Amino acid sequence: MGEMIPISLFIVLGVIIGLSLYFRHKTRQELQTTVRTAIDHGQELTPEVLEGLADSLNSKFGDLRRGVISIAIGIALLVFGFLLGEEDAERPLMAISVFPFLIGIVYVGLWYFIRRKEI
Repeated sequence: MGEMIPISLFIVLGVIIGLSLYFRHKTRQELQTTVRTAIDHGQELTPEVLEGLADSLNSKFGDLRRGVISIAIGIALLVFGFLLGEEDAERPLMAISVFPFLIGIVYVGLWYFIRRKEI
């Protein structure tokens, strides 16, 4: 029974990542269908319209969201390691928590510097 906890963790992570990729793919596919329908009906697609459609896929706050979520996951793993109270589990969980935390810092930094570049 104790082996089911890590196995279920990886299964849940796989499902979450899979669903995220599926819905991103579905959104892009619907956008392409919309563009094809507009072209088939003879509507002219200006560069401004295409740029607006591309901007709708890429949120201005996407990097910030990913960064904050990654930082929260890193902190949650760190706190979980401390709350376990087992020395054998604390150090590995603290080491694992560094990865999402640093990835989150990078995403927030990207959002910050890209935003400043646009101003």
